[in-house]
Amino acid sequence: MTIRESLELREKEYLSPYAAFSMDSKGRRRPEEPCDIRPVFQRDRDRILHSKSFRRLKDKTQVFLTPAGDHYRTRLTHTLEVSQNARTIAKALRLNEDLVEAIALGHDLGHTPFGHAGERALNKVCPYGFCHSEQSVRIVELLEKEGQGLNLTFEVCDGIRNHQTMGMPSTLEGKIVRISDKIAYIHHDMDDAIRAGILKEEDIPKEITEVIGETLGRRLDHFIHDLVTNSTGVNEIRMSEPVGRAMQRLRRFLFEHLYTNPAAKGDEKKAETLIETLYDYYGKHQELLPRDYHVLMDRGEPKEKVLCDYIGAMTDRFAIAKYEEIYIPKCWRG
Repeated sequence: MTIRESLELREKEYLSPYAAFSMDSKGRRRPEEPCDIRPVFQRDRDRILHSKSFRRLKDKTQVFLTPAGDHYRTRLTHTLEVSQNARTIAKALRLNEDLVEAIALGHDLGHTPFGHAGERALNKVCPYGFCHSEQSVRIVELLEKEGQGLNLTFEVCDGIRNHQTMGMPSTLEGKIVRISDKIAYIHHDMDDAIRAGILKEEDIPKEITEVIGETLGRRLDHFIHDLVTNSTGVNEIRMSEPVGRAMQRLRRFLFEHLYTNPAAKGDEKKAETLIETLYDYYGKHQELLPRDYHVLMDRGEPKEKVLCDYIGAMTDRFAIAKYEEIYIPKCWRG
């Protein structure tokens, strides 16, 4: 018996009957020989962790565009916080921690430079539209490894595709990541807003803090404990009604006072214009795209999607550098 097989049997013995078991995975788009050490979801997690698109998250906006401070979140630190919250919940519920971690690490791979501002810009100019969750799946299925993709399991791709509010993952592990994503950004975006002097703890309405706590740490702890308590022993991931309502109110509060606040978002129009301008420029100068993107078009991928692939993959700094290279005059050094 291989190490992988013994680990799969241990899952059957220990995990909840509602868990997604590695040996019962629906498999991959391209069949592969199984690893003799790692179950399939652990293998998927490793593939995501070692991918180029995962590394690029370190220089992509979470809330504040290209923040100068050392302690503001980036898309990478957001992803790690989602993963940690989700793993804590999964372990407590005896669900598949490897599957949860793989989905969490991959859920935002498709985010553009400048976060949702870049996403709005590409969705506006591309006739096919642009959605970061679908782009995350496109990355792992097609774009990574020079057009081969990562060939992840169905369960991981499903969780990545359906991590937004409008989605509904097919596994409890995917549902954990879906709600952990919200918990993470509600928690850390408030923390960053306080650090930036845009909000104060006392700004949060009392009807919210009376339910879920008056500090960042207490709220995070309350969300996770409430989820675990109400999801134990059932084939569902759920919060109690009072905590769920308070979470929605806090989310609305952040949308009203942070995500649309000119002090935090004043440069987003500039970021959108920059992305739209790059899309237009490379659409007229496709010869300047790197070779991998020409290969995609030769394989029949629409030009407009490939432009989104290239621009969407850029980090904040790379997008700014490309814009400057194309449009900002250089000093004469004759």
